[in-house]
Amino acid sequence: MTIRFLTAGESHGRALVALVEGFPAGLSVDVAFISRELERRQHGFGRGARQKIERDRAEILSGVRHGRTLGSPIALVIENRDFANWQEVMALEPRVFEDERKARRVVRPRPGHADLAGGLKYNTHDLRDILERASARETAARVAVGALAKLLLREFGIEVSSHVLMVGGVPEQPRDDVSWEEIQAIPEDSPLRCVDRELEARMIARIEAAMRAGDTVGGLFEVVAHGVPPGLGTHTQWDLRLDGRLAQAVMSIQGVKAVELGLGTMAARWPGSRVHDEIFYDAAERRFYRKTNRAGGVEGGISNGEEIRVRGYLKPLSTLRRPLRSVNVVTKEPAEAAFERSDVTAITAAGVIGEAMVAIVLAQAIREKFGGDSLKEMKRQFLAYQEQLRAY
Repeated sequence: MTIRFLTAGESHGRALVALVEGFPAGLSVDVAFISRELERRQHGFGRGARQKIERDRAEILSGVRHGRTLGSPIALVIENRDFANWQEVMALEPRVFEDERKARRVVRPRPGHADLAGGLKYNTHDLRDILERASARETAARVAVGALAKLLLREFGIEVSSHVLMVGGVPEQPRDDVSWEEIQAIPEDSPLRCVDRELEARMIARIEAAMRAGDTVGGLFEVVAHGVPPGLGTHTQWDLRLDGRLAQAVMSIQGVKAVELGLGTMAARWPGSRVHDEIFYDAAERRFYRKTNRAGGVEGGISNGEEIRVRGYLKPLSTLRRPLRSVNVVTKEPAEAAFERSDVTAITAAGVIGEAMVAIVLAQAIREKFGGDSLKEMKRQFLAYQEQLRAY
């Protein structure tokens, strides 16, 4: 048994949709919590005007009755409030526009976006056919699914959170020792979810400078999963390794260009004596542990009982107020890249989306490990496994 999900919908379409299956029966669903997670995705310094329009709320259409999951597929829908301004452009039926400007066709691809690659792949000269689905607006549906995954993980003592380590090269050398307690202490109104308020002010100044220049900046976020038991994932097949699944999930977020677990690239520079986490045993607790966590909580494709730490490197957004050079795909003449609304950075939102993707992967792994059609059955298996670990 595992958890699977699909999303559908366009950035300016009627709604985003998610269809999820594999959740056990009997899980309490906190709709207010899902709404808060969606709201968190819309926060962060450097976001654009669209966040003032959308007030995302997930409506559950199936799979939940009287506040609890049924074990059947769960369908969620998130209405796009901005659709009222795009009904003609995004209409299902064929449309003929007397004024070509009202069609809002896109023929000037943005460097760094899916526009041109998608236009070539799907043989369309109206790149709106591509950008509407390629847009990071799609991640609102993922965050809704991730909220369900977090609710399941909490039943097993697992919490997932994120923080921002770097924005636009500030600082040059991000910290690698931010504790779970520091992350938990970040106030809800933090503009960038950074544990260091002085550093956060410098990050904001960097974003403001990019804003004045009509530019964009990327950054680095870290997702931490606390309370993960050993034994999730496996070494037995390449596509079942937990680290590979986590990396793919975070890399799938629009704009993420690199992913690290634990030390990441630094592990290639240091000697083994400095990289690997020495193993200790606590006789009183009857458990193995490490005093360091350079592996990021995964060894050999299997969780080792330490915190799972995944970092995502977000590139600068590809829609710039001062457009880069491009080519009109119809006339083939040089042109400036298209511009609609854009953020200067979405690094805080990327961290929230990263939380959702990590939570989904861990929820999948815990379903695979403990099975069961109901939450009670899963918990029985989990408690038996805990006893097995203590008796090892």
